[in-house]
Amino acid sequence: MAKKPGNKSTADLKSEIARSREDLAIRMNRVREEVDFTRKIRRSVRREPVPWIVAAIAVGLIVTGLLTWKKKVIIDATRRGKGKGTLLEAGFILGALRIVASLLKPVVMKFVEKKFGSYASPSQSGRKGF
Repeated sequence: MAKKPGNKSTADLKSEIARSREDLAIRMNRVREEVDFTRKIRRSVRREPVPWIVAAIAVGLIVTGLLTWKKKVIIDATRRGKGKGTLLEAGFILGALRIVASLLKPVVMKFVEKKFGSYASPSQSGRKGF
């Protein structure tokens, strides 16, 4: 291959390719950082936790309000005898749930301490529970 007067030398082409690869790598890192939403949210929560806590409380109140909305209850007077059985079943279910909750409490507390232990200050890290 003969060199034409307007063509670049091989060394120039190699250096240009290396520069464009570096430029592409820098741009790809910028795009990755721009698209990493979980990292952005974590950084935002660490920088300003108060608005996130207020928003979480507001969402909790809204969900609670929607779930406990007053509903119209219609009582059928012809099925009075069945009420005692359902009341007994409900009591049994609530008792079972209470036992299960007391058994699961240590597991949940350990999980919460493991997840949020890094947010506690060093003076509070020696305390057990909340």
